[in-house]
Amino acid sequence: MSSISKQIEQLREQLRRHEHLYYVLDAPEITDAEYDSMMRELKVLEDAHPELITEDSPTQRVGGKPREGFVKVRHSSPMLSLDNALNEAELRDFDRRVRGLLGDGEEFRYVAELKFDGLSLAVHYRDGKLAQALTRGDGTTGEDVTENARTIRSIPLRTGAAEVRGEVVFTKKAFEKLNEDRAAEGLPVFANPRNAAAGSLRVLDPAITASRRLEYFAYVLMPLPATQTETLRQLQEMGFRVGTQWHSCSDIEALVAFCKEWEEKRDSLPYEIDGVVCKVDSVTQQQRLGWTAKAPRWAIAYKFPPRQEETVIESIEVQVGRTGVLTPVAHLRPVSISGVMVSRATLHNEDEIERLGVRIGDTVLVERAGDVIPKIVRVVRQGEHRHPVEMPKQCPVCGGEIVRAEGEAASRCINVNCPARLKESILHWAARGVMDIDGMGEALVDQLVDRGLVKNVADVYRLKFDDLVNLERMGEKSAEKLLANIARSRNAPLPRILNGLGISFVGERTALLLAGTFGDLDKIASSTEDELQQADEVGPKVAHSIHKFFAEPHNHKLIDALRCEGFRFTHEIKKREGGPLAGLTFVLTGTLPNLSRDDAKQRIEAAGGKVPASLSKKTNYVVAGEEAGSKLDKARELGVAVIDEARLLEMIGGVAG
Repeated sequence: MSSISKQIEQLREQLRRHEHLYYVLDAPEITDAEYDSMMRELKVLEDAHPELITEDSPTQRVGGKPREGFVKVRHSSPMLSLDNALNEAELRDFDRRVRGLLGDGEEFRYVAELKFDGLSLAVHYRDGKLAQALTRGDGTTGEDVTENARTIRSIPLRTGAAEVRGEVVFTKKAFEKLNEDRAAEGLPVFANPRNAAAGSLRVLDPAITASRRLEYFAYVLMPLPATQTETLRQLQEMGFRVGTQWHSCSDIEALVAFCKEWEEKRDSLPYEIDGVVCKVDSVTQQQRLGWTAKAPRWAIAYKFPPRQEETVIESIEVQVGRTGVLTPVAHLRPVSISGVMVSRATLHNEDEIERLGVRIGDTVLVERAGDVIPKIVRVVRQGEHRHPVEMPKQCPVCGGEIVRAEGEAASRCINVNCPARLKESILHWAARGVMDIDGMGEALVDQLVDRGLVKNVADVYRLKFDDLVNLERMGEKSAEKLLANIARSRNAPLPRILNGLGISFVGERTALLLAGTFGDLDKIASSTEDELQQADEVGPKVAHSIHKFFAEPHNHKLIDALRCEGFRFTHEIKKREGGPLAGLTFVLTGTLPNLSRDDAKQRIEAAGGKVPASLSKKTNYVVAGEEAGSKLDKARELGVAVIDEARLLEMIGGVAG
């Protein structure tokens, strides 16, 4: 066992080192595939020896289950906000106040740090391990988001610090992708990276936080070192990510120059900043300067002016994104915003157009936010000859059918092989948990599509060794291994194939339920919407999406092509066993006295019952424990019976899990 323990610890140390290189220093030494391989090796070893799993293992970053709500916790000391300086004159006023309070002639320095546009977070460590993470909240009390914070890879799981404070941010690239994905799912888009960071850190499921690639920049270390300069240096040494553009300023002139410099250079950064934080460097002098009721007297935030201008919408073009979603983009009369000529702005979807009340010919206020495509804030004046935009009935790229599901904001092309969405379709098809084609990542898919080697999903199975071996970062061994992985995926069962097709609202669980009900892809494809609803958890909205998908001729061609490549479209239909809970649906909420969620679910299902994730009018019982959340309130609203663990076990009659 000692050799296994040593092997596990060596893998952990390697993974921690590569996480630090990638997420903190932006200097990776290995590929994503190599990192994933090491992580899988560690997980296999830990699964075989669960007694060796530790809470600071890299495998434990995403391990928490969705919770019912967040606990409020008092901060060790208040997290105060800063006063703002909106222009140079106000910044110089701040300097005069500091000099007056310290006394004429006393020497001091400022430290200028970029002001991240994100969400403040305090991270606590006990015995060197991450113990708790709290949002700022009202400054005195924050929300415990520890499980979500563990998923942020620039937050070390172990370090020598006691408490660190910093900012959770979204990179511009990650923010843009998130909004694309939300628009594709018919969800409201986030207004800015700060709102996105806050929303991502406060979701109840840590797996969602993990998927959003948040970053953490640290700037406070407690207990406090002697200076802010020393704080930033120590944080870096402890493995935290620190904004590298901070500067020590000897006087107000140097401070003003730094603020002006980064007001001009802010777009060169991969993340949003909205100003510069200016602090007196010496902690001793900070303590002498003290605090007002709301803010420290030794620090101020120099805020950059908003980047907005008025212009006219000359036309609106509809583009097709990587997920098939149609996005209206306004073509503007070119206008200079902070030195950059802007001629386009996103409108996201039809609902956004209606919310803004925008029409072609209107004068609008446009806001520019870094590398993210500018957006329209509001209509300033209606145009004299204004007219609405008409969304196309067929895809402007492939001519396929356009569908907008009831209650959804997004219209989308449902042709999986539409050139506009082909890369995303292939990546989804190859993903882990779908076809599991290891090695088919974003860089490779870009090359395959851009070189015309793959024009539809089925073409993946027609790739030859000579097609692959001359691609970038693809040697002979890699090509052989990829071809073997592709060939192996032909044996994928029907639920994975259904998931891989990218049908809206059909994920892993729904695909499994469809396959288990119909047993054949052709039966699913030929079923009416009413017939599709025979499958558990398939309602009218999901049934409509499935029916529309299989009605699209392009998708029929893909199914036929996959059939020719040897895919099997049948699935064994398991007969439903009876039991004391047969035909009943239970939803779990809160913490039960003796059973874990998994235990309770297994027992219910063993007794013939069902345990869906969400509550509806069809739910028969809600099983409630301590700290039951919103599901309990919803159950009462819907008139669903609420029972406790004892009543559940009584209904089961001793059926084992």
